[in-house]
Amino acid sequence: MDWFKKKIKGVDTNASKNTLATSLVEERTKSNIILNSIESGVVVIDDHNSIQLVNPAAARLLGWAAEEAIGLDYRTVIHIVDDKNKEYPDHMNPFKIVLEKHESHRDNAAVLASKTGTQIPINITVTPLFDASQHLNGVVGIFSDVTEQRREERQRAEFISTASHEMRTPVAAIEGYLALAMNDKVAKIDVKARDYLEKAHSSTQHLGQLFQDLLTSAKAEDGRLSNHPSVVEFGSYLQQLSEDLKFGAEKKGLLVEYITNAGDAGHPNAAGTKVVTPLYYVYADPDRMREVITNLFDNAVKYTDTGKITIGLTGNESIVQFYIHDTGPGIPPNDIPHLFQKFYRVDTSATRTIGGTGLGLFICRKIVELFNGRIWVESEVNKGSTFYINLPRLSTQKASELQKAAASQSVSAMPTPTATI
Repeated sequence: MDWFKKKIKGVDTNASKNTLATSLVEERTKSNIILNSIESGVVVIDDHNSIQLVNPAAARLLGWAAEEAIGLDYRTVIHIVDDKNKEYPDHMNPFKIVLEKHESHRDNAAVLASKTGTQIPINITVTPLFDASQHLNGVVGIFSDVTEQRREERQRAEFISTASHEMRTPVAAIEGYLALAMNDKVAKIDVKARDYLEKAHSSTQHLGQLFQDLLTSAKAEDGRLSNHPSVVEFGSYLQQLSEDLKFGAEKKGLLVEYITNAGDAGHPNAAGTKVVTPLYYVYADPDRMREVITNLFDNAVKYTDTGKITIGLTGNESIVQFYIHDTGPGIPPNDIPHLFQKFYRVDTSATRTIGGTGLGLFICRKIVELFNGRIWVESEVNKGSTFYINLPRLSTQKASELQKAAASQSVSAMPTPTATI
């Protein structure tokens, strides 16, 4: 009977337990071998901010012994800064973001400040860990030392920046001389020669724009892009910008509409009452965001022959989202993942005819990322495209505090008047 209890359907239960235990030990050994041998740093943090695992690569990068770090609050051990050695605030810290939002987060511009004072450029990805009930019970962070990669990127960017800057001067001179040659008050030319000069002038302008885009993209890559963020109420900002942009579309016979999630501000809704549009505050450089929106809008106009361009605004407590929708030819699915890469252009008859530098959307992405935002596109061939941008939303209280701080800094920066005798 005892023998029978140890057998279930012909299986020796003691043998099964032994096999399972051996299997678990083997799996744990395999995991330890992998964690100990990979070059990337791996840390596991529980839902109480406590470090539970540090592999050898992470220990080397952090400057902490694994046995010292385990059990400590991750904020004591892991210090992530920007390229100016300014520590990330909570809303940028990838571990804090994932612990709060339960979504994976990646940062390719971070710098790790180790315990020894060394600053190490890293790429970091943080992913949530869930239990069987889908409750968050921790996160795993994987980061890699990209010092050499960043150095090579800076060298490439410096070369492009220098070359672009030097080439703009002769190109501008050529463009100027061509403009003079086509001026009837300066020179007399026949129709055929004028046609050649106009084509040369157009090509020179295109070349000048390419050099400008190269210079801007190089600055965006190495952090030299000028950036002066301030509090912007995006509802009024986007509505005014829509008014400024619509004339270019109307010249082509396209309609332009601006909508918000609450409808048209100040206009009666279906019930006959006026709709009050929410205040959407963001912290961004209005001039840089104008570049992004203008680029997206101009692209929509260029590739749309009939229909309309829609500029929309919506949001929730944490996000301000705006979008530009067109009724153009759409983008093939295979091209969408590469659309925001440098020099990438969709290869269609329309793009070959219209032309472009292949840098506009790359620059847009870099600018949006400056303000911790996200840009992406949704499109269907023959049904148009929608470009979305999400930016972190400021509460009214936070926006007011930042505005007061900026005002006080402005006053303190003013020169103190001195009496003249």
